[in-house]
Amino acid sequence: MTAVHIAVGVALIAANLVAGIWGGVAWLRADPTVGFWYALRVAQVTVVLQAMIGLILVFTGSIAEDLHYLYGALPLLVSFLAELVRAGAAQQELGALDFKALPEERQRRVALAIVRREMGIMAVSCLVITFLALRAAGTTPLI
Repeated sequence: MTAVHIAVGVALIAANLVAGIWGGVAWLRADPTVGFWYALRVAQVTVVLQAMIGLILVFTGSIAEDLHYLYGALPLLVSFLAELVRAGAAQQELGALDFKALPEERQRRVALAIVRREMGIMAVSCLVITFLALRAAGTTPLI
């Protein structure tokens, strides 16, 4: 089971790094790309899967350094918090605007700003998760 944990950990690092870079580049270019959202969801699935495997290992008696547990649990928290912040992104952009009353071109610009803000939030969260996963990997010697 430890080998599976390591393999999923490598997948988690790779998936979050790819999603983070993809989202960051798309954010810089102000180019809302559908592919980023698929990459993001794959990255989030690896976070949940890794946490579940880690819990199984803990309950079956595997021992790791305390920092490994911290760095292993934080990606799940970061992912959850990023989703909460992302959910408020539309409200941040809209403020008191009556979206339906805006001209169509202005609606497009506001929608693009919302998507861009959401991509930025989620890209940063993926890069933070990548860093945390690398730290978790660094706290446990390979067996």
